[in-house]
Amino acid sequence: MDRRTELNEFLRTRRARLRPQDVGLPEYGGRRRVPGLRREELAQLAGVSVAYYIRLEQGRGGNVSTAVLDAVATALRLTPAERDHLTNLARPAPRGVRPVVRAGASPCSEAARGRVRPALQQLIDTMENVPAYVIGRRLDIIGWNRLACALLGDFAALPPERRNLAWQVFLDPTARALYEDWDAKAADVVGYLRRDAGRNPGDPAMAALIGELSLGSPEFRRLWAAHDVQDKGFGGKVLHHPLAGRLALAYETLTLPADPDQQVITYHAEPGSPSAAALRLLASRQEKTTERTLS
Repeated sequence: MDRRTELNEFLRTRRARLRPQDVGLPEYGGRRRVPGLRREELAQLAGVSVAYYIRLEQGRGGNVSTAVLDAVATALRLTPAERDHLTNLARPAPRGVRPVVRAGASPCSEAARGRVRPALQQLIDTMENVPAYVIGRRLDIIGWNRLACALLGDFAALPPERRNLAWQVFLDPTARALYEDWDAKAADVVGYLRRDAGRNPGDPAMAALIGELSLGSPEFRRLWAAHDVQDKGFGGKVLHHPLAGRLALAYETLTLPADPDQQVITYHAEPGSPSAAALRLLASRQEKTTERTLS
């Protein structure tokens, strides 16, 4: 997870996906040694010298200005998430030391659950008909309500190191059966993880997670090598639940203003739809299971 290497590979893969005719440049004859735009062409589009762009791509750009990064991002036609990723790699912001969760802490304790604020946990607990969970850095699943466990898996029963969205998608075989379009889910998760890696360069826990995923999943290795970046926003997912059946659900992502590293993800179904009825049935079964456990 070397920042210079990440910056070099990110810019190289972004150049590779553009052709000269895509950006209004003439395509000269002859075979190209590399796909996409040459460094010289990108420098021309961005209005910087070739030597300076090469230094930037190699991670030797020094204190690169916002104007230059904007020009390069525009030339490469980067998405907003990719622009942020470029800035994080080229101009990493210093980050304070964060507390480490104590090993062996109770899975119900605030520390073991990733320091989710008690009031936030209470909020998602009141959302009895809405599956909701909280992710933190590295896509760790650090908070959840009962319906999220019923829909996506019993997070509380997992060891803390397995409460991770990327680990579940790529290394838990039940995830392939859960998501109807597993390929799209996998690509999304890698894009989210790449974004987090750019925001937190040098994170040893992130490097360990990527190493484990790379060793355990050829699909992860292929997607990670593409250097695609995404922000988790909103959209739809179709799930195949062993009890509730096929569920067409919409999801929303709420980033916490006080801690941008934490996001609340909720699922809901269209009112009056078969998926809404199935979700209510799942919530009812979960409530009855909880009542039997407490009685």
